[in-house]
This record gives sequence, C-alpha cells and structure tokens, in this order.
Amino acid sequence: MKAIELEKAYNPKDFEDRIYNDWEQKGYFKPASDEKSPVHESYCSCKSCGGKTGMYSVVIPPPNVTGVLHMGHGLNNTLQDIVVRYHRMRGDNTLWLTGTDHAGIATQNVVERQLKKEGKSRNDLGREKFLERTWQVKNAHHDIIVKQQRKLGNSTDWERERFTYDEGLSKAVRDVFVTLYERGLMYKGQRLVNWCPRCGTALADDEVDHEETQGAMYHIYYEYADGSGKIEVATTRPETFFGDTAVAVNPSDERYVKLVGKMLKLPLTGKQIPIIADEYVDKEFGTGMVKITPAHDPNDWEVGKRHNLEVINLLTPDGRLNENVPEKYRGLKPEQARKLVIEDLTEAGLFKNEEKMVHSVGHCYRCKTVVEPYLSAQWFVKMKPMADKALAAWKKGEIEFFPRKWENTYSHWLENIRDWCVSRQIWWGHRIPAWYCDCGETIVSREDPKSCPKCGADASHLKQDPDVLDTWFSSWLWPFSTLGWPEKTEDLERFYPTTALVTAYDIIFFWVSRMIMAGLEFTGKAPFHDIYIHGLVRDKQGRKMSKSLGNGIDPLEIIDMYGSDALKFTLAFMCAQGQDILVDKDSFKLGSRFCNKVWNASRYLLGNLEGRNLVPVKDSDLTELDRWIYSRLNYAAKTAREALESYRYNDAASAMMEYFWNEFCDWYVEATKINFKNGDDNEKDRQASVLMNILEENLRLLHPYLPFVTEEIYQKLPLSEIAVLRKAACSQEEQKIVSSVEYAGMLINAPYPEIMACRENPEVESRFDVLKDLIGKVRALRTECGIDPAEKINIAISVSKGSSAEVCYEKVEMIQLLAGVANVEFVSEKPESSIGTVGTGFEAFIIVDENINKEQLLQRFKKTLEKEQGYAKISESKLNGNFAKHAPAEVVAAERAKLEEGLRRIEKLNSYIKNL
Repeated sequence: MKAIELEKAYNPKDFEDRIYNDWEQKGYFKPASDEKSPVHESYCSCKSCGGKTGMYSVVIPPPNVTGVLHMGHGLNNTLQDIVVRYHRMRGDNTLWLTGTDHAGIATQNVVERQLKKEGKSRNDLGREKFLERTWQVKNAHHDIIVKQQRKLGNSTDWERERFTYDEGLSKAVRDVFVTLYERGLMYKGQRLVNWCPRCGTALADDEVDHEETQGAMYHIYYEYADGSGKIEVATTRPETFFGDTAVAVNPSDERYVKLVGKMLKLPLTGKQIPIIADEYVDKEFGTGMVKITPAHDPNDWEVGKRHNLEVINLLTPDGRLNENVPEKYRGLKPEQARKLVIEDLTEAGLFKNEEKMVHSVGHCYRCKTVVEPYLSAQWFVKMKPMADKALAAWKKGEIEFFPRKWENTYSHWLENIRDWCVSRQIWWGHRIPAWYCDCGETIVSREDPKSCPKCGADASHLKQDPDVLDTWFSSWLWPFSTLGWPEKTEDLERFYPTTALVTAYDIIFFWVSRMIMAGLEFTGKAPFHDIYIHGLVRDKQGRKMSKSLGNGIDPLEIIDMYGSDALKFTLAFMCAQGQDILVDKDSFKLGSRFCNKVWNASRYLLGNLEGRNLVPVKDSDLTELDRWIYSRLNYAAKTAREALESYRYNDAASAMMEYFWNEFCDWYVEATKINFKNGDDNEKDRQASVLMNILEENLRLLHPYLPFVTEEIYQKLPLSEIAVLRKAACSQEEQKIVSSVEYAGMLINAPYPEIMACRENPEVESRFDVLKDLIGKVRALRTECGIDPAEKINIAISVSKGSSAEVCYEKVEMIQLLAGVANVEFVSEKPESSIGTVGTGFEAFIIVDENINKEQLLQRFKKTLEKEQGYAKISESKLNGNFAKHAPAEVVAAERAKLEEGLRRIEKLNSYIKNL
C-alpha cells in the first residue's frame, strides 16, 4: 500500500472547525435515543429498562449572558466534555444539555451602564423599552458565548439548548412560585434585608461578599434624660444613631441592673430612648452597653422584635439619609454624614475618640457597592423544610461529592440556613406572579387573573407586583426544567435524574444546594448523584483572575495560539481534586507539546506504510515486545477508566501521557525499528499491521482529552483495511489480545478501550522493566559524562545469575539501538578504565576507550566535584549555625535532604575519578 501523508507540521487551525461541524451535522452530539443520532438503531429502548440502560446525562452550569467566557468556564466546560465523550464512547445513551442564564442583576447592570454613557436611565426608557434593549444585549452576548463553546469543542446537543428566561422555563418558574405559595413555603413580609443602593434591589445573604475593610470604632456619649450623667457606647456607623430606639445591657450585668428603664437623650436630636435588658449583649465586650438600631442591623432587628421597639428606617433606596434624620444630614451618603456627625458630636462634647480597625463589610456580589441592612417588604421562601430533605438525601447516599471534603460545606450551610429573599427590585427577570386588588386581596396565580376572586373586580383593578425573582430562582430548577418539567416529557422520563454535576466550589451555596432542594421538593428525586467540585483557575501567584488585576487569560487566545486540544489537555492534566489551578499562557505549551507528539508519531507510522501490506495479526503472531506494549496499553486504559469514573482528571491525563509518549513512542516504536531494519517483508508487514492496530486503539484511548487531533488522524487511518484484517484474524482463532473492534466510522463514537485480563503480562513487564532501567541508566551516565548522544560508545554488562536481568542476553540489539551503543560485552567483573552504574540484577559500565577523551572527562568530573563540595560546605555551615535553630522544621529538613543528596553526588564523582 502507499504511505499515508499527514501534514509535516501540526496545525489545529487546519481541521478543528471542520471536524466540529462534521460531528454536529452528522448528529454525533445527540444521545443514542434520539432518532437523529447516527447510532440510534443500536439504542435499546425496551420496556424492561425504560430506555435508561447505560444512561449518562449532564446539564451545563449555564454561563451568564453578560459577557464572554473566561478561563474558569474553559476549565468547567473541558471537564464536562471529557466525561461526556468518555461515556459516549462507552456506549452510554449520553446527553450533555447546554444553555445560558439570564443573570438578572448582572445583565441589567450592563444595560444601565450603557444607558449612563448615553446620559439616560432605565426610567427614561420605561419598562417595556428597557426590556427590549436588554434582550438585544442578551442575544449579542449569547452569540459570542456559543461561538466560544464551539471553539472549545463542547459536544453538547445544540438542538436542546435552553435559556433560563425562555418560554418553557418561565412556565416552570411560575409553577414553582405558586406551588410554594400553596404549600405555605412562600410568603411576603416586612423584613430587614441586604440592600444594594447601586443596584437598587434586595440581595440574598449569599449574594453578599464580605471583605476586610479599613474602618474605625467610634466612642460616643449618651446623656441621661434627667441630667444625672452619661454613658459610653461604641459603633462603626455613628451616622445610624438617629435610628436608635434603645440602648441594651445584659440582664445579668450587675453594673447596670438598676439602670434598666432609665431614659437617655439621643444626641443631636430632641428624642429620648430607654435602657433595656437583653441576653444578646456580651457584657465582657467594650462597656457592655450596645446601641440598638432595629432598621439597620440584623441583630438589633431581632432585639427590637423581642422588645417591641420602634423601627426607624434612615435610608432612601439609593442609599442616602432620608427624612428621619435632622435636616442638615438629609440627602447625604452615609460616609459623608459620618464625617459631619463626628464634627457635631465633638462640638457638643459627646464624642470621646475613635480607634482604627479592620472589620468585615458586606459588598454586593455584582457591583461591589457596600450593602446596607434595609427595612423592606420582600418575598421569602421558607428554606428549613427543604433543607432538611436535602440533608437527609446526602446522609442516605443519594448524592455523593467528589472530593468528599465539600460535604462539610454543604451540610454546614443547610444546617444553618435562613429564609431566602427571592424578590428583586429590577426589571430584567421573571416577574413575580402576584397581583394586588384595590380591595386589598393578594392573588398568586399560574395564569394572569382576569378578576379578583374576593370582590369580583375585573383586571383593570388588579396590579401585578413590579418586582422580579432572583436569578437563582430559575437556576435552581435547571436540571429538570430544561428537560421539559412541569410537563411529563420523554426527555424528563429518560434523562432525569441526571447523572453528574460538574461545577466550581464558589457556587455551592448559590446553586448546588438549592438545586438539590428543588429537585427533592418538586420531583421527589435528587437532581443528580455525582457532584464533582473543581477548583478555580488562578494566575501563577495564586490570585483570582480579574479585569482589575489584568491577569485574565482568554480561552480563545490560547486556542488561537495552540489549539483547543492543547487547552483542554493542559487544564485537565493540572486539575487535581481539591486544588486550584495556577496557570499563565506558557502553561499551555504542555498540551501543545503532547499534541505535537501524537501528530508526529502518527505521521511517522503512517508515512512508513509505503510498500507494506497490512495482514491479519493473530495473538500467536505477537512478539514479546508486542505483548509488552499491549500490557502497558491495558494498564493505561484501566487507569484512565478508573480515574474518569471518580473524576480524577489529572490521573487519567498523566497515565495517557506516560503511556503514549514514554512507553509507546520512546520505547515500543523505537524498538520496532529493529524489525523494519532486519526483518523480511513478511515480518515488516506483520509489524506494520501491529502498529496500525495499536495506533488505532491509542487514538480511542486519547480521544476524550484530545478530541480534534485524534479524530483528524483517525480519519486518515486505513480503517476499512484494519476492520477487514481484524475480522480475518478473529475467524482463524479466538482473538483476545489484539483488538477485534471493527468500527470504521468517526472516532467520537468509537468504543473506548476495554480492560482485558488476557493482556496483563507481569512476567514480560518485569523483563522489560529491567531493560528500560538499564538503558535509562546508561543514557543518564552518558549525559553525566557529557558524551554526545550521537556518539556510539562501548559498554559492558555484568548480570546476576538467575535474575530478571538475564533478559539482557536476548535483547542486545535493542540495547544497542536505544542506548546508542556500538558494542555490548558481558563480563563477570568491572573492566579497567570504566565508569559504572547499578540496577536490579545488573551492573553496566561505559568503557573509557579511544572513543572517549579521558583527560576531558577527568577535568569535567573534577570541576563538577569542586562545585558540589562548595555547595555542601555552604549547606553544612547553615545546618550547624543559627539557621537550624530558627528556620521552620520543614525548611531545615529540606536543607538536610539537599546536603545528603549532594554528599551522594560527591561520593559518586570521587569514584568516577578514581576509576579513571
């Protein structure tokens, strides 16, 4: 046959887009149960299994339609694509469902920033026009995101794509709201909430990011109303004392028992407030007296409820002081008012001092504005009944976290859960399905009401709640709403509960826990079993990537530089469970080098088919070298399968790279050159056929991690010939070791390599381990001696009788080829003028003869010895001095290990010099 030519240079731009379009157009991203799938005919849809045999389904964490994908999305999408491709190749009925999130506050912020540049606000446009503008932004960003996901190689079923604000999901959201209301789990109440003055909306507790901020503790005097003295209180927010309605002391604090009930003058006002007793006060902290501002502190709110205190709101919705403060402070922002209040208190003799301090301050998770506790009427979900179900599901093993450590985070949050504020004072999002009648009736309905059920008034007397629901209120329904719920669809029946969720640890509260609660509440089932929590992508300094730091990496830029496969393999290779990933642009050279290795090795093998005839290869035709590589292939497949089943991505990637690069390319392919050099045509045909069989299976092994390059090479293979020859070989004897797969379609749906006990060959592996050890040590010794790799040297080998190293007698030609050796002599003792190295069952010696400049070698060793002795002297000095007394124990241990290694090198160099 003729040689098969691959382009000389690996250039992913030549084929990645073409291959992706091919996969999509031919329906390979669809589950086997879909009639449009090319493998639909082989799908089992029998009633006994309900079509769920071998089902694997995943829903993508939907990215927000507010911008473009960052490297965190790149990691998350990569990890999902790997397991999805793996399960598809395993023959599972596989669905990866994609979509995007409308991201209420975030998307509205984008549009409002655009309007601000135009000198407008959303109120200038009105609700309807503003929503039209927001849909335009959504559509533009959605198109960018989809383009990026395709570039990444996401093998998602695009015809099933969903959006959290589409018609179907909107119906599910309304159904859930009404159902919760009917079950007594949804209510509206006047409560203290987290308020973002910039966004003008309430936030849930987990939408507040707490940051350490420089501030101060201000000490203020409150005078007794009867003029008999004064007390001292401390606060970080002196501008809020206008809303104080009491000062509290602990009822067991003997210092203040007699003061309870006494009245105080509120500074800078004509008001009086009482001293009350409450267990909340820590009598050991400060003066043991605490000002109570129910409308602006969550703890004070609870104290106020217990004592029926007046609640005075001091803020406007945009975060300025309102009419409940003296006129001179009205309209000021809190920090402006704070400065003025301190000046006025000082002038009145009521300010003692301030102490600088760092304290935790809440910020809006979207716009980073300081969040204010704010009294407001909002809609809330009662979470504890649902949280109890979610905890029970975890304890019963219905969900499993990978790694397990995240179970503690999950259980702690659910055990301490608070009611969820779900209403938002914005326009972009699911409108709350509640209407208020002029008669005072509240109507919560799945359909827009036409009249009031209480007074009979028509729709003109009904006003819908202007607020929308929290973005996460649609996201928590994602695993089942995307499959058609509340309708009973085929997809819901077949793919729910989904199999796995792959997501980052920063949204366990926002999303993961809530999805589990929603799934159990509305479907009676946990929405997934496996929960793989991966780390975040950070820069090399461990910092989170952000626009402000300028350290972000655009996935598309990396794909343009190195290709999608390089990005995917690098991220997966570095993704150890429970750890963040530290990368820069150069990190992705790792994946690029591996892609190049796969390309160049395949190019070499296909290019050497010139003049060869592929022949059937039976197990009995395999050489010991062939049996060794099949044993190593089996081990790699076993390691990869086991790792992927437990989401240990880096372990599978490491196993694949070690096998293909080191064992297959550097050892096996190199060793087969002996057969092509010395064998007859029959042997050359046999060896070429074995190589094609193994290369085909190698590509199947690597495909989930390197989908594009493996598919491109796979389509160049003589697949029809390989299939025919495998069939012929199987007809001659029961085929076991050599693959019997006859697949000749696209690699994306080819079977993943099976674990085959018949391929395991410990005896052969043991023999080849000795050969690899010997050749590796000779290579290392050459490097140490500074001998040019192209220079042929002479070596001697002493083999222990009865050891596994006796294989060396049989494999002289392989040793010569792979170690760059001209002659091998077997000896019983060390030859004169030689340098040796030791392994299990053997000693190997480089003969220092006329081919090696002895004087140059001696000078090299002496110079290296001098350096090593200098390093050792410095290390000994450190360990004998103050360093050992004051440095951390692990640093001292590392220094001691470094010294010991240096002393071993000194001993070895001295022996080399002596031998010469």
